Amino acid sequence: MIELRNLTKSFPSRQGPKYVARGINAVFPTGKAVGLLGRNGAGKSTLLQMIAGNFPPDSGEILTDGEISFPVGFAGTFHRDLTGAQNVRFIARVYGVDTEELLDFVSDFAELGGHYHMPVRSYSSGMRSRLAFGISMGIKFDTYLVDEVTSVGDASFRAKSATVFKDRMASSGAIVVTHSISEIRNLCDYGAVLENGELFFYEDLEDAIAQHNANMKLARK
Repeated sequence: MIELRNLTKSFPSRQGPKYVARGINAVFPTGKAVGLLGRNGAGKSTLLQMIAGNFPPDSGEILTDGEISFPVGFAGTFHRDLTGAQNVRFIARVYGVDTEELLDFVSDFAELGGHYHMPVRSYSSGMRSRLAFGISMGIKFDTYLVDEVTSVGDASFRAKSATVFKDRMASSGAIVVTHSISEIRNLCDYGAVLENGELFFYEDLEDAIAQHNANMKLARK
């Protein structure tokens, strides 16, 4: 369970404070995958970073009763001068998991070939995403934070990613950010829409998608 209590976060802009969160109160339930929807710039990735503890809120608090993953897809996860395998070793030590087991899992899952032993600075964004997703799925978390990575790669890799993700969801929860509505429908149980610093939670996923689509139409007018 993740609970947001009076969560507020803003950034300065020429037009005044830009709010990512404006006194948000919400609960992300245990053992459920929640699709986080919102227009570009709404602050979805920033909200994930706050939940992970990487960005402090201006006020309010985030409470959890389980272990939360690092935000998968976040470039800052890795040391650019280390190889993919060396980054895996480092993260395995941080989280106290079996190093060799995680190395083997990520090697098989991420399909990086020889690049696995090359510096991460030489990776494409897709390769970094596959590495990050592989590491995250290779470690047991109570809640996974996933940001636009399940759609990386070809159809075969996306199918494999979805299969591994659903396997983890048998005993964990997740907050998933993606622009793909089909991915949201395939992976998520509930939906939440972030709009103008407010978060609206929907137990009916289709209601969340309908609200998001309505917000997108208004933005285009």
